Amino acid sequence: MNLQLFAEAVKGSKMIYLYRILEEAASSDAVAIMFSTEDSISMSKDADTTATKDGAIRTPGEMEVEKTGTSILAKGDTMYAKLVKAMKEDKLIEIWEVNLEEPAATGENKFKGTYFQGYLTEFEKTSSAEDFVECSTTFGINGAGVEGDVTVSAEQQEIAAYVFADTTKTGA
Repeated sequence: MNLQLFAEAVKGSKMIYLYRILEEAASSDAVAIMFSTEDSISMSKDADTTATKDGAIRTPGEMEVEKTGTSILAKGDTMYAKLVKAMKEDKLIEIWEVNLEEPAATGENKFKGTYFQGYLTEFEKTSSAEDFVECSTTFGINGAGVEGDVTVSAEQQEIAAYVFADTTKTGA
């Protein structure tokens, strides 16, 4: 039986990224950047080749991981300013990649994800006359990341989907 016939694809909007400056771990929760349009994690390994009489031997090098992202700048956003300040001061940044389509078995609001630490290596803010302001980031990641279960609050989950709201007033 081919189980791939029953597979479902994960929508890009269900893969979210949360960020925090490492030195703020004791005082701040991770934050998602609003209006994210595209994110990617790329992994690569160079390999040295040694010619032998029996054919080439490949020796893999160290893995390099890079995380890129693009989003529309939200009014009142403070995360980009924190990230740029961290870049200028060479501060380590925590990044969580979370798949909201894969709930973890360990508890409520837990999802499968990967934790990374790295440095912001590129930041670009583009503002054209006709479009929204767009911010692009590139992070150089230390190591390869660690998989685990990530807690994602209801507020953080709202980024990936509309949350039902009733017709009654919400304020006191």
